[in-house]
Amino acid sequence: MTVEHRKTLSELGLTALKASDPEITGLAVDSRTIQPGYLFAALPGTRVHGAEFIQYAVRMEAAAVLTDRNGLEIARDVLKGTDIAVVVAEDPNQAFAYAAALWFGEQPECCVAVTGTNGKTSVATFLRQIWQINGVRAANLGTTGIQGDYEAALQHTTPAPLTLYSHLSAMAHAGVDHVAMEASSHGLEQRRLDGVRLVAAGFTNFSQDHLDYHESFEAYFEAKLGLFTRVLGEDGIAVVNIDDPKGADVVAAVEARGQETITVGQEQHAQLRIERQRFDATGQDLRFNWQGRPQLVRLSLIGGFQASNVLLASGLAIAAGADPEEVFQALPRLETVAGRMQLVATRTNGANVFVDYAHTPDALETALASLRPHVMGRIVVVFGAGGDRDTKKRKLMGEAAARHADVLFVTDDNPRSEDPAAIRKMVLEGCPEAHEVGDRAEAILRGVDTLEPGDALLVAGKGHETGQTVGDVVYPFDDAEQASIAVAALENEL
Repeated sequence: MTVEHRKTLSELGLTALKASDPEITGLAVDSRTIQPGYLFAALPGTRVHGAEFIQYAVRMEAAAVLTDRNGLEIARDVLKGTDIAVVVAEDPNQAFAYAAALWFGEQPECCVAVTGTNGKTSVATFLRQIWQINGVRAANLGTTGIQGDYEAALQHTTPAPLTLYSHLSAMAHAGVDHVAMEASSHGLEQRRLDGVRLVAAGFTNFSQDHLDYHESFEAYFEAKLGLFTRVLGEDGIAVVNIDDPKGADVVAAVEARGQETITVGQEQHAQLRIERQRFDATGQDLRFNWQGRPQLVRLSLIGGFQASNVLLASGLAIAAGADPEEVFQALPRLETVAGRMQLVATRTNGANVFVDYAHTPDALETALASLRPHVMGRIVVVFGAGGDRDTKKRKLMGEAAARHADVLFVTDDNPRSEDPAAIRKMVLEGCPEAHEVGDRAEAILRGVDTLEPGDALLVAGKGHETGQTVGDVVYPFDDAEQASIAVAALENEL
């Protein structure tokens, strides 16, 4: 990915081992995209070190290579006798993020990021909606792509630097001056956001996930904490959900840096404090307190946890400079995020069908528990677990569903390279009373067929996704669409 300009190595914040300062014509992390004059970032990977491909950088007449000490050793013989500039960094991922930010240049003047196990997409989307309702050109960037006044598809929640900084630059040039970003643990660990100039950062919650990537709970949390201890600027403001046990650790880390915080939650000392919630079939009434002044708003959102997401988004808007009264006036106009406690169909008997992205034990438990006050009858749930991911959470998901749902259907999620039946068996260890239905479309149909007046069905795990990954193939599959088809079929509307 390139832009029509050139910068010297030093203008990208990089210094070669020798005094060379070549002009750079483009950046590459994929050796197949290298062109003459490029800077090739030979970064350490989980399976292979990028330095193994420096030979292609030499062959394609790259101007410079960025790597670490291990990479230099790997490619020492290849580099010998060439005039290619070599930059060795202790943290080459961070160095490349900074270089990419400098290469693409302009960013929206107000950049905000939010991290946590669950709720990132909702918070980022609500924040973008608050800005837009108040006349600000804004976008949100994350799991659902880039949405708002600038739109684009993304492959990762937090994109790699070349993608991230090119989009930020394009947003700025398109007149989008406010952006809310999701900061994944992978993206933070790999320093992808380190070149973003953040004015505020938010923390939602912390629970088990991604232990297939991070070596421990502690390592997973440290990756999240990096948003506040490393990426957030010295004059940035942290907005923290202190109802979560890890919230206190985030606050302590931020205050140790001498930075300002805005706390959110039901705790008595929270600055944005939830006081009361009243639920009904279409949403909730929320009473909260800001700086000693009570506020009452109507939210057309299902799930008690959405109040925390909304107030975290509100806190981030305030931290980013918005007037609190204008922020609060926008809240009744917030719309449900696609695939997040989204009402997708209703049977003629009044039973509702919801789709949610909950794919961790804590998220599934939160979704089901939060749905309960809105439902007079039974809660039916259709769920599963993804393949090639943390196996320890599968039984826990079954247990979470068993605690809060009345009727359970265990089905396939994205089995990927694993045996779907083996995955279902692990989930069923936590809920042996559940019905096992491997075919997800059939499981949704049976769940819908189970619904009686006053009941509700939650189809969990895939949310906004429009495909199901089996092996190396992604088959078209949309939970919301399947639920609508099931209702129509059972109501003889097809």
